[in-house]
Amino acid sequence: MYDPTVARLTYRALLGRRRALILGALPLLLIVISVAVRALTGADDQTASDVLGGFALATMVPIIGVIAGTGAIGPEIDDGSVVYLLSKPLKRPTIIFTKLIVAIAVTMVFSAVPTLVAGLILNGNGQQIAVAYTVAALVSSIAYSALFLLLGTVSRHAVVFGLVYALVWEALFGSLVPGARTLSVQQWSLAVAHKLAGGDLVTSDVGLPTATVLLVAVTVLATWYAGQKLRSLTLAGEE
Repeated sequence: MYDPTVARLTYRALLGRRRALILGALPLLLIVISVAVRALTGADDQTASDVLGGFALATMVPIIGVIAGTGAIGPEIDDGSVVYLLSKPLKRPTIIFTKLIVAIAVTMVFSAVPTLVAGLILNGNGQQIAVAYTVAALVSSIAYSALFLLLGTVSRHAVVFGLVYALVWEALFGSLVPGARTLSVQQWSLAVAHKLAGGDLVTSDVGLPTATVLLVAVTVLATWYAGQKLRSLTLAGEE
């Protein structure tokens, strides 16, 4: 299910100079904000939770997921180079699964690691806040990567749709419409963070059992459907 050659090509595409600069911009901004907040307010658990929840988990992780998930396959479909990949004796689910693993790894490195560093800077992991949000970033990285990889497979405007979901649906509607929070990867990952963090500093509108089921379901279904769409894309090209 995992092909090293496909993985190497995908890593090279995702970590090119321009894309790497984009991927590194938000983590760097998070660290700078954390240093400034710590210098101005000192170590405060509530402030740490607000920064990690409001910027790291709500903005940084989904945007990096969009870049990594769509970038793992979208450009190849757009420029037609995917035809060369599909001509190889590789199963389509293997291609999708390999690209998913790469997208997850890139998203985790550029989101979960900075989240942990920022949490340690903000309050030294008081009440396990840094660890809780880091685990939430790891969990959401998996779901976001699968979801946005699917978007990259089915649409030429995957980045736009991904940003609409991340910034409009989750950030805007999620903060204004209570019912929308149930269908939010952010809220599902917050349920995991709530279990790990001390006190009520981290909250979620979704219970942990429901969040776990939804995270797994979205990841599995998105990966499976992306494989099906890639198979149909091959058939269309052959016709």
